[in-house]
Amino acid sequence: MERIVISIGGSVLVPDKSDRSYIESLAALLKELSKEYKIYVVVGGGKIARYYINVGRALGAGESYLDELGIAVTRLNARLLITALGDEVYDKPAKDFDEAVYAGETHKIVIMGGTHPGHTTDAVAAMLGERIKIKRLVNATSVDGIYTSDPKKDKNAKRIEKLNYDRLIELTLKTRKGAGPNIVFDPLAARIVKRARIPLCVVNGRDLNALKNAIQGKEFYGSTVR
Repeated sequence: MERIVISIGGSVLVPDKSDRSYIESLAALLKELSKEYKIYVVVGGGKIARYYINVGRALGAGESYLDELGIAVTRLNARLLITALGDEVYDKPAKDFDEAVYAGETHKIVIMGGTHPGHTTDAVAAMLGERIKIKRLVNATSVDGIYTSDPKKDKNAKRIEKLNYDRLIELTLKTRKGAGPNIVFDPLAARIVKRARIPLCVVNGRDLNALKNAIQGKEFYGSTVR
C-alpha cells in the first residue's frame, strides 16, 4: 500500500467552537481512504497550544520548555482524533518515529503529535515522510494553499497553485522563529521535502473534498510543490 503522511493544523481540527461533526467526517474519510493507503497523521497544537505558549513566555519560560507545552497539546489533539477513529487506528499517539513505524506494521492509521523541542509538526511530518518513503505529504491547514504573504493579513496576497521547492523555502524564510509560529509551512520542513523530493500538497483542511483529492493524487484546489 502507498504510504501517505497528512499534517493537520490544530486550529483545523479544534477551532474556536466545538465541531464534533467535522471531526467525525474527517475520521470517516480517513477510514475510507485507509482501504487504499497506509495513513500517518501528524496533528498540530493550533490556537490552544499558542495560548499556553504565549502565557508561558509571559511568565518567563524558555523556548525549549514552551515547545514542550506545545507538544503536550498536539498529543491531546491527536487523542481526540484517535477517539473518533475507533478500531481502525493505533490506540495512542506515537511519541517518536520508531513507534510510528512499528505501529504502522499492524494498523491502517497512525496518529502522532509533536516529538522534540524545536521541531514543528510540519517538520515532524516531513521527517516521518522521509523515513517511510511516502508518495506525497498533504498539509491540511486553515488556508487554501500557499500565498505570497499571509492572506489573513494582506488582502493583496496571491495564491500560488504550483511552485518548486526553492520558492517554498524562500517564502517560509519570511516567517518568525520561536515556539508556536502560525505559518502555513515550516522552513525546516520545506528543506526536508526538498532533500527527500517529496511532493507537497497544501489544502484547506476543512474542505474535505479537496483533502480527499490531494491524498489520492487527484486534481485539488490548493497548492502543489515539487
